[in-house]
Amino acid sequence: MQPNTHLNTNFDSKAQAFARNIYGTTKGRIRVAVVQRDLDELLATLPTNKPLRILDAGGGFGPLSQPLAELGHQVVLCDVSGDMLALAREQARGKGILSQFSFIHGSIQSLTAAEVGQFDIILCHAVLEWVEDQAHLLACLHALLVDDGHLSLMFYNRDGLLYHSLVMGHFDYVYADLVKKRRQKLTPAWPCRPPQVYGWLHDLGFVITSRSGVRVIHDYMVEKQFRAEHADEVIAMELAHAKQEPFMHLGRYMHVVVKKSA
Repeated sequence: MQPNTHLNTNFDSKAQAFARNIYGTTKGRIRVAVVQRDLDELLATLPTNKPLRILDAGGGFGPLSQPLAELGHQVVLCDVSGDMLALAREQARGKGILSQFSFIHGSIQSLTAAEVGQFDIILCHAVLEWVEDQAHLLACLHALLVDDGHLSLMFYNRDGLLYHSLVMGHFDYVYADLVKKRRQKLTPAWPCRPPQVYGWLHDLGFVITSRSGVRVIHDYMVEKQFRAEHADEVIAMELAHAKQEPFMHLGRYMHVVVKKSA
């Protein structure tokens, strides 16, 4: 399958930097801790008598799907970045789980159920905000899920971005409608408005079963040194407040688990 990148942001040449700057930090540890807890809660509700078929859509090097492969599930990892897929293969081989993976170098939008089948669970984490036509991407994911299947969707929260900008006094950024004059390489082009995303999911027939904020505390902490020196305690506080009102809505990301109605 050939990559189709006209709608998506490609992270070729940035794979190692992405892994280091995102997942190699306290921010990344928070992301993994919150999403992994939500996935563990989901898995606890599902039958355990057979391996699940899982799609890691735009999964990069597979930081959240690798633990699922270690549990014995079969993972198809799709990404437009060949560099990310190479890193995923390298890490899976090192963990002895390469046989649990299949890799597709291409866009999520190019996948069809006729070609790749349908999946019990789809992971789509930190992808939506890098895609211009977000409603279309969600429709593609819906088509790839079995009836009663689950989508784990994490997206960059525009409301959290706005609140952080207000707290930091970045009023020029607010006046510019959160559009920077110079785009940073790892700053999403299309941050998501949660009510709009929830509306698209509802229209497709998805039902939200779980919702968490990701980094509801970390980004607002004044003492950056404290965040680094007390990372374990910060992560514990994140987990304690991720599902609590009103804190969840301030997360830099939102993570929702949704079920496809039969």
